[in-house]
Amino acid sequence: MKNNIKKSIRLLCSLVTFVGCSAFASDLKVGDSAPNFNLQATTGGFYQLSDYQGKQAVVLAWYPMANTRGCTIECKSLTEQGHLIREYDVSYVMASVDPIDDNRAFAEKTGADFPMLSDPTKATAKAYQVLNMFRVASRVTFYISKEGKILKIDDDITPKSAAQDIANNLAALNIDKK
Repeated sequence: MKNNIKKSIRLLCSLVTFVGCSAFASDLKVGDSAPNFNLQATTGGFYQLSDYQGKQAVVLAWYPMANTRGCTIECKSLTEQGHLIREYDVSYVMASVDPIDDNRAFAEKTGADFPMLSDPTKATAKAYQVLNMFRVASRVTFYISKEGKILKIDDDITPKSAAQDIANNLAALNIDKK
C-alpha cells in the first residue's frame, strides 16, 4: 500500500512537471535576505547557509521528488555538466523535502557529485515558499550572494539544460570565477 502511494505521488509530480503547472508563488524577492537553513546532506553532515556568508555565493536548486523523471534529468545535468558551475566561486546544492535515505539513494543512482539536502520537516521549503499544493517543493532555483541576499529566483527551470542555465545565470549575475 505504502509503495503504491509513493508511486502515485511520483506519477502525479511527474505529470505536474510535464504539464508545466507551477504552484510557485513567493513573497521573497530579489534583494531580500535568504532564509537561513541547516539541512542534512547526502555527502554527510549538515549544510547551513550562514556558513557561506562573507565567503561564497550559493545556488540552492529545489526539486520536487527523488527518482522522478524531471528531477533525475536535472540531477544528471548538474552531475554531467557541473564543471560549468564549478568555474564560478559558488557552492551549489539541490534540495527536496524527501527523507535523507531517499536522497542518498537518488544521489548514488544519478552519480551526484554535489550535496543534495533533505528537508523532511518542510520548514526550510516553507521559509523559501516553494512548498506547493502537493506538499513537495516546486522546481525553483535561488541564487544567493556572499552577503546572504537573494540575487535571482528562477522558477522557469529546464531540467535537461539546468547546469548550463545555472552557469549562464552566474555569468549574468557577475559572480566571480575561481
